[in-house]
This record gives sequence, C-alpha cells and structure tokens, in this order.
Amino acid sequence: MFSNYLIGLREGLEASLVVCILIAYLVKTGRRDALKPIWIGIGIAVAIAMGFGCALEFGSQEMTFQAQEALGGSLSVVAVALVTWMVFWMRRTARHLKSELHGKLDAALAMGTGALVATAFIAVGREGLETALFVWASVHAASDGTPRPLIGVALGLATAVLLGWLFYRGALRINLAKFFTWTGGMLVVVAAGVLAYGFHDLQEASWIPGINHLAFDISGTIPPDSWYGTLLKGVLNFQPDPTVVQLTVWALYLVPTLAVFLLTPEFRARLRGGGQGTAAPAGGKVPASE
Repeated sequence: MFSNYLIGLREGLEASLVVCILIAYLVKTGRRDALKPIWIGIGIAVAIAMGFGCALEFGSQEMTFQAQEALGGSLSVVAVALVTWMVFWMRRTARHLKSELHGKLDAALAMGTGALVATAFIAVGREGLETALFVWASVHAASDGTPRPLIGVALGLATAVLLGWLFYRGALRINLAKFFTWTGGMLVVVAAGVLAYGFHDLQEASWIPGINHLAFDISGTIPPDSWYGTLLKGVLNFQPDPTVVQLTVWALYLVPTLAVFLLTPEFRARLRGGGQGTAAPAGGKVPASE
C-alpha cells in the first residue's frame, strides 16, 4: 500500500504543480478569461488517463492466462522505463519548469482557445498517462487480492491534490528539490521491484526461460501471507522465492540507477541545502491569486 501511495503522491504532485503554475500565471497576468480552456484541457487529460487505466485493467481480463502475463510483463518493463526517464527528467529540469510552462502558455494565449486547451492537455496528459501505466503495473505486481493497492494510490493522489492547493494558496512551503530527490530515489526502489515482477510475468508467459530456477526460497522464514511478508511485498514488491532472472534484473537495474541518481554533485549540494531548483517560485511557493 505504501509503495502505491508513494507513486500516487509523487506522480500526482507533479501534475498538481503544473496545474498550479498554469492557473497562477493566468491569474497574476489578469487573463482569467483563459482559465476555462485550461480547465477543459486538464479535464480531457484526466479523463483519457482514467480511460487508459480502465482499458488496461478490463481489457486484460478477457485474455488467456499466458496472454495476461505477457501483457503485464511487457507493460511493466515499459512503465519502469517511463518512470525512470521521468525521475531523471524532473531532477534535471525542475528548476526551469516554471519558465518553460510560462513560455508555452504565452505562445498559446497568442494563438487562441484551441491552443490553450492543447497546452493544458499536453502538460497534464503526459503525467496522467505515465501515472496510469505505472500504477497499473505496480498494482498488478503488488496485488494481494485486496483493494489496498488501489486505496494507496487514491490516498497518494488525494494528498497530491491537497498539497497542490496549499502551494497555490501560499499556505505551504517545502524544498521541492529535496522532496523530488528523495521521493525519486524511493521510486527507483519501487520500480526495481516492478521490473523484477514484470520479468517473472514474462517467464510465466514462457517468453523468458528459468521459471523454476530459483535464486533462493525463504518462504518458510518470511511467509507471503504473514503481516511482515505482506508489508515487504507492499513496500518493496519483495518476493521470498525469486527466480535467478528476477534477482539479476532487480540488481542490474537498482544498483546503477540509484547510484547515478543519487551520487551526483547536484544531490550532494541539495543535501547541504544548496539546491534551489523547484517547480514552484522561490521558496517552493506558488503565488496565490490576487
């Protein structure tokens, strides 16, 4: 549940900040007449993202077991690739996101209503589709027959919306650079588990051999149905009996990706409090409407 909460929070907050920046800029520049097209674009993006998630969930139920595993495994790999790109992209461009969005919004204002709708749709839609895909893959990997994974995602998204609103009203200030760095690192750990489970799905679909070749089996020590087994499964997608392929893929992804993400001059500067990059104005505060 925690891993899915983290996904909902991390992905949802990015989308919330984009919306806050767009809305705050229009309000501060006296262009409230452009708010309606922006909200239309945001609504379309959210609807398409939800429809995409529903299509993944209900469409896969009509497939054979082998086809379901092949689809789940393939989409898990794609989802991990996208979320890894997103984590590194946000770390690199967060400090310039506000000015970049303002530039696109200025161009859209000059072009008319349709361009405004498209700008909001593209800005939010990309985040929404990435979130839908990664959430589906993570829920598929962590599902234990209960609604807890989905509840975790819903709580994460709700928290992101609340934080976005507080940013907009100027009631909350946090160091967004540090926030996205730490949550990005945790998301890499979650992604490693999703990737390993995805390869397990591909093994069950007979796309990759070695389904019966286990790296170890500690099910007796950490029963999957125990509270701590469930906790490890929910937080880290831990499996007490991984195959050699799963363990190898997990290690080959996690170790170098986490090292590249964390062991950088920017990260060390942020830990010392020197990082000022943020998707919001200085101090992490989105200007409130006047």
